[in-house]
Amino acid sequence: MTTTHLIRQKNPPAILSLGFRPFFLLGSIYAAVLIALWVPWFLGLISVPSAFPPTAWHAHELLFGFVPAIVAGFLLTAVPNWTGRAPVRGLSLGALVLLWLTGRIALALSAHLDPLLTAALCVSFPLALAAVIGREIVAAKNWRNLKIVGALIGLAGADALFHYEVFEFGRLKHAQTLAVAVALLLVMTIAGRIIPFFTTNWLKQNRPGALPQLFGRYDMAAMLLSGAALLGWACLPVLESLTAQARPIVGSAMIAAAAAHFYRQSRWTPLRTFAEPLLAILHVAYVFVGLGFLLSGLGVLNDNFEFASAGLHAWTTGAIGTMIIAVMTRVSRGHSGRKLTAPVSTVVLYATALIATCARIGAALHPELTSILLPVSGAAWILAFGGFAALYGPMLMKQRL
Repeated sequence: MTTTHLIRQKNPPAILSLGFRPFFLLGSIYAAVLIALWVPWFLGLISVPSAFPPTAWHAHELLFGFVPAIVAGFLLTAVPNWTGRAPVRGLSLGALVLLWLTGRIALALSAHLDPLLTAALCVSFPLALAAVIGREIVAAKNWRNLKIVGALIGLAGADALFHYEVFEFGRLKHAQTLAVAVALLLVMTIAGRIIPFFTTNWLKQNRPGALPQLFGRYDMAAMLLSGAALLGWACLPVLESLTAQARPIVGSAMIAAAAAHFYRQSRWTPLRTFAEPLLAILHVAYVFVGLGFLLSGLGVLNDNFEFASAGLHAWTTGAIGTMIIAVMTRVSRGHSGRKLTAPVSTVVLYATALIATCARIGAALHPELTSILLPVSGAAWILAFGGFAALYGPMLMKQRL
């Protein structure tokens, strides 16, 4: 038995016993704090000592701060089940948490730091996470999940590009769309496995009848189509310089991907799950994957900024944000020994997350209402993720029942 394995066997504090505990807690707190800062900053009411302008800081910290924290919590909890190996815990887990925190502090104070140092501190976390997850997968020869490592490396690359574009050009060109595409592919991959699996288990116990179709050839075809559409979307400015047909081709591919995801979801029998909100919210969140493709596709076809922005926020606030709170509540309840059912307080979290999503999409489609809908969306987002930290924080810091 190796020294590392022996260290892992020791009993660390509850908060460092599994990856979901520190990362879900800190990630949810950070999600609430960054929106609480960004909305008044965006409206010109406060200033922040960051070298990034408010819109770029907001995008960066959602895509490279908040999202990787939750992804880390999920993967560090799920990978031991995939591989049969001991989980990363204790000092090793604490080091990853510290690395994530360092990146957040560096970006917040980046006006006083060297740009290269800021970039290095931010990019180091997804690379370290990829190395840890990759080590576990390779050691267990769990080759089919190596694509997760590739996605993490892609996220790190998008983060590096983000820093380069901000400091070289003063604005974003490709990094934000690339990061959204990678994050969305992660959501589609993970959700495509856990939603039908969780739905099947619940239906067998509670609603005998038709069961979801598990991951198969159709899902693979939908993922390939989506990947191609997202690649075209992320590279649209380059493609437009090469051919006048770029917009019709990419826009049509995105609308086709929307149809593919709506049909994909219909194969998971979503309407049979609404008696249990803990399960139903996963299906509701996935609706925004298809909706984002549809709105973004219309935006590309018509060169329409409102539709493009609405599609982007359907993906980020809806598909990613709502899916995150759905997964966090389920994983936290299951791994802390609670019943896999959503109490009223948790349903309120889901409602506020959906309000945040709908208000943000509405603000994109109706810019004249931004001063009303943006604060509504921000307040609802803060209630959703701040509420998660308040409700679930105590169970994350205590041993499993």
